[in-house]
Amino acid sequence: MTSNSEPLRGRDIVCFPQDWTGDPLSKTHIMRILSRDNRILWVNSIGLRAPSVSKADIGRSFEKLSKVMKPTIEVEPNLFVMNPLAIPAYGNSLIKKLNGLSLRWQIKRTMKRLGFKRPVNYTFLPSAALLAKRLGEDYLIYHCVDEYAAFTDIEAGPILALEKELMQKSDLVVVSAEKLLDDKKSENPNTHLIRHGTDWRHFRTALDPNLAVPPEVAGLPGPIIGFHGLLADWVDFELIKKVAEHFSHGSVVLVGKVAADAEKHASVLDGITNVHFLGRKPYADLPAYCKAFDVALNPFVVNELTLAANPLKVREYLAAGLPVVSTDIPECRVLPDCLIGTDHADFIAKIESALADPKPREVISDAIAHESWDAKVDEIRALIATRN
Repeated sequence: MTSNSEPLRGRDIVCFPQDWTGDPLSKTHIMRILSRDNRILWVNSIGLRAPSVSKADIGRSFEKLSKVMKPTIEVEPNLFVMNPLAIPAYGNSLIKKLNGLSLRWQIKRTMKRLGFKRPVNYTFLPSAALLAKRLGEDYLIYHCVDEYAAFTDIEAGPILALEKELMQKSDLVVVSAEKLLDDKKSENPNTHLIRHGTDWRHFRTALDPNLAVPPEVAGLPGPIIGFHGLLADWVDFELIKKVAEHFSHGSVVLVGKVAADAEKHASVLDGITNVHFLGRKPYADLPAYCKAFDVALNPFVVNELTLAANPLKVREYLAAGLPVVSTDIPECRVLPDCLIGTDHADFIAKIESALADPKPREVISDAIAHESWDAKVDEIRALIATRN
């Protein structure tokens, strides 16, 4: 980054995250803050895996193709979203090369139309290695928030090779978990841990006495044991079943979409009458659901993927003032008011403990207030400043 510019202020930034229309994740929060002082070109996901012939993948492919025809639009002040055409087949060298050429042409054309010059390339995806140092950028940031090669539907070899190339080319690598730091720092000496923040003010509204609890949960028998987020194959549905059976007098509320790859796993909950699948809800409504919970869960299977995860939902629960019980995920161990269950029986015992001796919700929420996304962006800016 040029020495005469203040870090990540007054810049053009090209960002490679997930699709804009998805639920707000770390990428969304960070780019929204940066858009206050910079112009952002948000490049909708170029993908990490080749689509299968499943009904869900075919549907997503057609949806992607339809979006490609739409022009780049300014979805929020200073934040422009474009829909690139790409074939995520990174194990095929010819397709990978053609992808790189095509994506570079599409993005450079959009940059020219918007007047972007010497941008910061800020990527969250290993697949964006295809464009690293090829967009006329003068600074490259790789912000790693997952062990991507550990996803069950990813071809690990090609993604690991791309990620290695990306890290070696990057001017700064940021990771969101201690395990990611241990695993990635050998590829780039300028690799730093910055844990996730939280949209604290948004979830703090769960403590507002005037906020109404949604009708679909207001009448459920307590205690209400809640979860919000994607119900994917990294969720331990067997554990949720045991929780529901143990607290048969109460309610287990699951707010979120069941991913296609998790439908079979989720079927173990069929017929359990106190488990309530409510589906995906708007982000704006999540504090109201949190208000209804007596305790919140992070019931992740413990594996290579989740050991490197930093579950954003846990900080959101805490900002809403909720006691949290998690499986033994390292990034949850460091959080106040997050109880860790070492196995299924201990997990249920920790729920009992949280319900028996509740801490005031204001106290729980206040303890996470300093973990804002603004504070995290300031940490990133500070890292850049120290290298200039």
